[in-house]
Amino acid sequence: MCLDQEKPPLAVNPCRDRREGGFAIITAIFLLVVLGGLAAFIVTVSTAMYTASALDLQGARAYQAARAGIEWGAFQAMAAVPSCAATTTLPALGGNLSGFTATVACSQSSHTEGAATVTTYQLTATATFGAPGNADYVQRQLQANYAI
Repeated sequence: MCLDQEKPPLAVNPCRDRREGGFAIITAIFLLVVLGGLAAFIVTVSTAMYTASALDLQGARAYQAARAGIEWGAFQAMAAVPSCAATTTLPALGGNLSGFTATVACSQSSHTEGAATVTTYQLTATATFGAPGNADYVQRQLQANYAI
């Protein structure tokens, strides 16, 4: 019955199979799912990169806090009245290092070389931020030896 009829141009074909409609909606849903998955992946990767960058910055700050502890310990060891406290926690650090705790451990030993007595100081500075087990925890440790 539809084969004998002549259809006018640009008119809707009444003989079209009803099962053919809907292919475009399936394609559109597939594309939305794929694009949604891609967007979720990009958000996950960018979040991980941001977190890694923030921890790297905190690691650099912890290194600088430990270095401040080494310099403080060297000053104490080389002062006019040298002192070497076993363990000292520095007062609160300021600026970008606020929130870091720097602890300096010092050990000294004396050696005789010829007629001179040489005192050596071994300094270990540990800088920490946050609590162990937390995502923002960072720790750096530096050691230095000085001879006077």
